[in-house]
Amino acid sequence: MNRYIRRMLYDTIVVGAGPLGVEMGAVLKRAGVSYLHLEAGAIGDAITKWPRHTRFFSSPEWISIAGIPMQTPDQGIPTGEEYLAYLRHVVETLDLRIRTYEPVTAVSGSAGDFRVITRDLAGREHEYRAATITLATGDLNRPRMLGVPGEDLPHVTHMWRDPHRYFRRDLLIVGGRNSALEAAVRCWRAGARVTLSYRRATIDESRTISRLHLEARLLIEKGRIRFLPESQPREFRPGVTVMADGTEVPTDFAYLATGFEMDYTLYDQLGVGREGPEERPMVNPETMESNVPGVYIVGTAAGGNQDQFSVFTTTSHPHCLRVARAIAPDRKVDPAWVGNLAGRDYPLSGDDIE
Repeated sequence: MNRYIRRMLYDTIVVGAGPLGVEMGAVLKRAGVSYLHLEAGAIGDAITKWPRHTRFFSSPEWISIAGIPMQTPDQGIPTGEEYLAYLRHVVETLDLRIRTYEPVTAVSGSAGDFRVITRDLAGREHEYRAATITLATGDLNRPRMLGVPGEDLPHVTHMWRDPHRYFRRDLLIVGGRNSALEAAVRCWRAGARVTLSYRRATIDESRTISRLHLEARLLIEKGRIRFLPESQPREFRPGVTVMADGTEVPTDFAYLATGFEMDYTLYDQLGVGREGPEERPMVNPETMESNVPGVYIVGTAAGGNQDQFSVFTTTSHPHCLRVARAIAPDRKVDPAWVGNLAGRDYPLSGDDIE
């Protein structure tokens, strides 16, 4: 196979073009830092997999990036489609060069000379060199599996796409947090016969959006959605799910809202350490440099496999400034280059969001 080698040594290679990856690229470009930007899929790829018309759990000002405010037609919470259009707007406005659909297959080297291997859509390999690596891969890389028989059957999914598919069919939803509640409400309204299974005795209002909690609670209390508390699937079979207590639940389709986890492949190749039960990458919070010199981590990837979320897009904007200052200490880095437009911004912490 042909390998195209780029001899140019960049100051950094940014891996990932979700919101914080795009913002990282914007900061580097404005600072005049030499960088290459790589993305395995489309810009904002994780959002492209959401069901149609799914809304964020965050307001527009919380997820605005690069100092460019986001407006929505109704001044409400944006949908995934609206946010993807916003990301495209940011990329085009700042003319950010991002090599999409070019996943990184291998990375090696050390500070001053890292080597990155990619494969493009045509199957060609490319080799790039950089003094540093900046990982903005996010924390939603693959589903968190239950590990029960039948989880790989065609009617079982960890990512539902459109409520219309479940019209007048039996839909089992496993989970009890925001994504599960939204799916339950929307699919019931689309005509599905919804059963909601949750491992806890009750749905915790403090761990869910109040609007979703209210709607789901009322539908459960009025008998429109069947609720199975303290329950877990034991086996998925075509047409039925066997629960841990032996109960059989009619199941034409099953949506497992069990969350997602990080893909640590590149981190392990580089030797980035992990710590704590959430396997957070080892990072110096002052510079966002990992335990491996020259390897930086920005965005929600710095939080590892979060159970109780504390690292969000809106709290990660300073990461981009810290990395740029560490990589190019002689360059001007302006705080106005991240987050929302200054006049429409206000500082947030993880405690505010929780």
